[in-house]
Amino acid sequence: MSLHPVTERVTARIAERSATLRGAYLARIDAARPQGPARKDLGCGNLAHGFAASGTDKPQLKAGHAGHLGIVTAYNDMLSAHQPMEHYPTLIRMAARNAGGSAQVAGGVPAMCDGVTQGRAGMELSLFSRDVVAQATAIALSHEMFDAALLLGVCDKIVPGLLIGALAFGHVPAIFVPAGPMPSGLPNREKAAVRQRFAEGKATREELLEAESASYHGAGTCTFYGTANSNQMLVEVMGLHMPGTAFVNPNTPLRDALTVAAAEQALRITHLGDDYRPIGKVVDEKAIVNAMVGLAATGGSTNHAIHLVAVARAAGLLIDWDDLDELSRHTPLLARVYPNGSADVNHFHAAGGLGFVIRELVEAGLMHRDILCVHGGDLLQQAKVPALENGTKLVWHDPPTQSGDTTILRGTSEPFDAEGGLRRLQGNLGRAVVKVSAVAPEHRRIEARAKLFETQDALLAAFKAGQLEGDFVAVVRGQGPRANGMPELHKLTPTLSVLQDRGQRVALLTDGRMSGASGKVLAAIHVSPEAACGGAIAMLREGDVIAIDAEAGTMQALVDEAEWAARTPVMPDLAASAHGTGRDLFATMRRTSPSAERGACGLFADASFGDDEDAEAST
Repeated sequence: MSLHPVTERVTARIAERSATLRGAYLARIDAARPQGPARKDLGCGNLAHGFAASGTDKPQLKAGHAGHLGIVTAYNDMLSAHQPMEHYPTLIRMAARNAGGSAQVAGGVPAMCDGVTQGRAGMELSLFSRDVVAQATAIALSHEMFDAALLLGVCDKIVPGLLIGALAFGHVPAIFVPAGPMPSGLPNREKAAVRQRFAEGKATREELLEAESASYHGAGTCTFYGTANSNQMLVEVMGLHMPGTAFVNPNTPLRDALTVAAAEQALRITHLGDDYRPIGKVVDEKAIVNAMVGLAATGGSTNHAIHLVAVARAAGLLIDWDDLDELSRHTPLLARVYPNGSADVNHFHAAGGLGFVIRELVEAGLMHRDILCVHGGDLLQQAKVPALENGTKLVWHDPPTQSGDTTILRGTSEPFDAEGGLRRLQGNLGRAVVKVSAVAPEHRRIEARAKLFETQDALLAAFKAGQLEGDFVAVVRGQGPRANGMPELHKLTPTLSVLQDRGQRVALLTDGRMSGASGKVLAAIHVSPEAACGGAIAMLREGDVIAIDAEAGTMQALVDEAEWAARTPVMPDLAASAHGTGRDLFATMRRTSPSAERGACGLFADASFGDDEDAEAST
């Protein structure tokens, strides 16, 4: 099978653009590779501290010959997706001992829930929590005790953070170990309908809470295809999971068997053996392109237009929204999973899931087959489906060749759409991202007057007051990373959906995020440069006509050129976001964050992304 010319072209462009940075990164990996067990160079006092509480593993760690695994865990029992990980360290330690090695919990990382903080002040910490997770991962791995790492995390900012942190130790092999989605509850469309009725004042708080509780009802990841489940897809197509691991339900024998298998495989791929697979070499330009293609093919979360940039940069690779746009325009949409359809991820998995998607995309030449997967094979082997033989033995079968439900999952010969779910917009308002997979074709273009808001609550108040009449583009600005940490504006989805269902033509334009649950209303998000940097979105005035065309990839303020040039930006008032709910502690991150297209990640301030951020901000 030959590689698709667009996949080949974009991959080559990334490799050329990144040559110097990637070369320096790989040289650091090679220089950091130990010549024996990672802890052999530790002094006696250092090592004694490292194994003081290791019990039955102490003699082995003292001898220093076998592989030793570091567990970095995002476990807490508030996040349903992470609660099943409570027993993972015990399971991993047992598996490591049985395989002749050992394991320790190297450290824990914070894991906030966007579902809990959505629309609250705490959401302004959400995006930068990714960078805190990365730093905490680095602290965990800094002890020089470990020959490989197991990364326990699932949700929105946590997986990108773990990945960025692990890539700082690129010489260490690492495998992600997820928990899987909760069983299906109240269908997502029914939940969304209650939310919309509540926004209109037609449902009570008690009815809404009952619907939400029936949807989010147990242990495991939320079942809609938002950022958390998009994370699992990305980790699979980048070769960082054991095959077929993403969507196996928690607290099942198969899930435990996959966790044991991850521990056993991590010991096989250390530098102590002959199949060394350091994470910094697993995550190369081919793996990053696979991630972008997978995102487009499945209609994944818009948040990854930010996270993938930061992850790539952590591996010495430079990507941008043009790369994502070009790949998406040549990648067919193969999945309809809520909010891009009515099914949830359990239905998607039952219909053939990621195994089917990966096989289809590899055979079409859209994904690179020849990547360095952690399980020891290539990407087609990543597509294999796990099962328990006789209830005990873990085996893998070939993925299905036919979809089990063509209303949810289709092959490349009959996709839901010839193009993928994400696009880049650009024009005199800057650059932005739009998710079109859930937006009907008739709603992908708009030309209407602007209604300006400085917060999402101001827009909601205008709706309740009956002030949102006619066609309009809602401009919610001052929501970028430098302004207030770039919170998701998911509270706007039900309200704007109500207006669209009433027959109004509406859209959203914002320098904030919308979320992995971006829905059926046209939303130009992540606008860069942002208002707080004097971006063009700050030049808009109430009543300006805005044209957004997701098909053509354009967004324009239809203002006389001379008048536009004479305007000065209206800088957002950020006083309300400076303090409280821990926001004081993130002031430096807000102040130094690059743009959304640069990953909104200030961890790489020592090296540019190829151009000057201040120059971009002043454009």
